[in-house]
Amino acid sequence: MNINTQRQIDAWAGPLLCGMVSLWDKCFGHKLNRSEPIQKVLVIMLSEMGSMVLAGPMFAQIRKNHPGAEIHILQLKRNQSVARLLGLVPETHLHGIDDSGLFSLLGDLGRVLWRLRGLKLDAVIDCELFSRISALLAYGCGARLRSGFTPHTQEGLYRGSFFNAAIPYNPYRHITLQFMALVYALSSASEPRTKAMPLTIKPQDSGLQVHFSGGDMASFIRDLRRDHPVFMQADKRILFYAGGGLLPIRAWPAAHYATLAKALCERGYAVGIIGLPEDQALAQTIQAECGHVNCLNFVGYTKNLEALTRLFFHSDLLITNDGGPGHFASLTPVRTLMFFGPETSALYGPLTPRAVALESHVACSPCVTAYNHRATPCDGDNQCLKQILPAQVLELALTQLELCEPRDAAYV
Repeated sequence: MNINTQRQIDAWAGPLLCGMVSLWDKCFGHKLNRSEPIQKVLVIMLSEMGSMVLAGPMFAQIRKNHPGAEIHILQLKRNQSVARLLGLVPETHLHGIDDSGLFSLLGDLGRVLWRLRGLKLDAVIDCELFSRISALLAYGCGARLRSGFTPHTQEGLYRGSFFNAAIPYNPYRHITLQFMALVYALSSASEPRTKAMPLTIKPQDSGLQVHFSGGDMASFIRDLRRDHPVFMQADKRILFYAGGGLLPIRAWPAAHYATLAKALCERGYAVGIIGLPEDQALAQTIQAECGHVNCLNFVGYTKNLEALTRLFFHSDLLITNDGGPGHFASLTPVRTLMFFGPETSALYGPLTPRAVALESHVACSPCVTAYNHRATPCDGDNQCLKQILPAQVLELALTQLELCEPRDAAYV
């Protein structure tokens, strides 16, 4: 389903439904008993794949605060590959919703809610910011404890008053720390808004590891050497992710990528352009403008997230727009340069010391926020990214390449 259609449904039908559920809960809701142990927890994280990596410390906090608790995850089906690759929970604890069309969405909502209510959940953690559908799912799953973000008095963000372990959303605090705060809220004595949280410093890494399926790296390397010998023979291997995904406004200009690719290739390095199938035309444009034999098109070569992550293990540097690839790269040894502008690294920077955020800090940046449901007012002229010039990025890229440790013999 088109993202704008989803926004419209959420904006018009969502508040009405949330109001009705709030009234129902006020009249018929059960008195909360916080002393009962939490044995089953549902985590709702529908939209962003990269956020699942940023939520790694949150999952660790759940296991620390509630040892032995059974964790379930609810996502859109198209985003479940991350949880599987990371082995966060058993396959039977993954619950998916098909949002490809309105009827498939409605059908899956009923089926999933029936299944979740049958689990007799003790708690639910809604990691979505101000989405009404996730709030309704949090209530509909039947958990007695409902942790989620509250807008407090901010207008236009209403999504009910039925969260009984809510925390105020904080736009100045990294999202990883806010996810962790949702866990603490489950055990807080204050309600419905939790205020006091332990002092927590942003983790240096996600604490997660990739879990590859059958087969080993050897077969992947063999195919890579056969299909892209130029890449594998190069002294340094650089990957570009030039696509913007669902938010094209987050993309650094293609012409800048082409200029940077040419400068790197002329130094004898290899540049591989990765992306989704719909990024094929973009990759071909960058490759043509670069005009160097060392600039390669990898779009479509990595068929899934596991293959992409394997490719990261064989690369030295990833230069990427804000999005999932930069967060997946944090699970591997590859160094990363990640562009931010419409969104900010202060909230969504990767959890790794090997990543550097590139930001111009123009006056209107960031413009994509929880308060506008990621619908930017920008007219497409994203000066926040255009003003980051290829010469600046080249200098940083060369510095990062010098810092690269020698590759493991298995990845040469």
